[in-house]
Formats: sequence, structure tokens, C-alpha cells
Amino acid sequence: MPEISRFLGIIIYMVYNDHSPAHFHARYGDYKISVEIETGIIEGKFPKRALNAVMEWYELHKEELLENWNLAVIHNELKKIAPLE
Repeated sequence: MPEISRFLGIIIYMVYNDHSPAHFHARYGDYKISVEIETGIIEGKFPKRALNAVMEWYELHKEELLENWNLAVIHNELKKIAPLE
């Protein structure tokens, strides 16, 4: 579970050898979601404020997320992405 960002108690990560489409995962306590990078489609459940923070962060970093997805596909080290401030 390579962590790529952490903010407000939320951990953002990607998984090597993960299934398509390109997506990232977020964990907040016992809650987990995945977000498709191209569409923003969310699977899973998150508290509303945490979900809003993740989606705000996602909108700011789509290109970096897609770059990290491409790195994960070829098993290269992922780049850290700035947290939401």
C-alpha cells in the first residue's frame, strides 16, 4: 500500500498490480473508498467532510494521480503528492 499523500487523518494510496480503470484509494479510520481518476466515480463510504476533502484534493491533483497510476503499472516508485492545505 504505497502512500502518496496524507492530510486531515486521511491516507491516500495506490496499489501495485491493481485492476483497471485507473484509480486511487483513501482510508479514514475504518472507512475506505476508491476513486476513478478519469471520472471521479467513488466506490465505498466516507464521512461527508472527509469525502469533500478527498474530492477537493483529487480535483487539484488529477494529472499527478494519473502519472502515479502509470508508475504503479510498471512497478516504479510512486511520487508523493502535496496534501490538502
